[in-house]
Amino acid sequence: MRKLSVTGFMTVTFVALLALAALPAATTTQTLTYEVAAINELTVSGFPQPLIINTATAGSEPTSVTDTSTTYAITTNGGNNSRKITAQLDSDMPDGLTLCITLSGPTGADTPPTDVILTTTPADVVTCINSVAQNGLTITYTLSAAATVGVVNPAIKTVTLIITSS
Repeated sequence: MRKLSVTGFMTVTFVALLALAALPAATTTQTLTYEVAAINELTVSGFPQPLIINTATAGSEPTSVTDTSTTYAITTNGGNNSRKITAQLDSDMPDGLTLCITLSGPTGADTPPTDVILTTTPADVVTCINSVAQNGLTITYTLSAAATVGVVNPAIKTVTLIITSS
């Protein structure tokens, strides 16, 4: 019987390992479907403080009141200048009362108009909105009254903000 030397054994082992390494590796593939859908999200923080007109300068209309206690956040992936925000009331204000809104615009949007009068018809309050994700954007409400309106009991209005195509 013949004995293998250590060198011979190592050579045989090395050749066997090389032969195993030369075998083709087993592979497989998968097909993956992906999509990013249209995203148009708009939220507001809380509720504005009550707007109470209770002062005037003699000979002038009552002093308007303003609230800046709320903000909004927006996320949209619609592309450049593709979105806008509109605002509207659930019902018209009484004669002699005017409620206005001003929104600060997200980065890249057109400079928003100030003091947009709110009615039941949607009005543009921010236009040319790019794809953006931003929060802490100020909402300003201003209530004005003519002296002829008289005393108005507390009432509630719902303001609806909508992000839509430009």
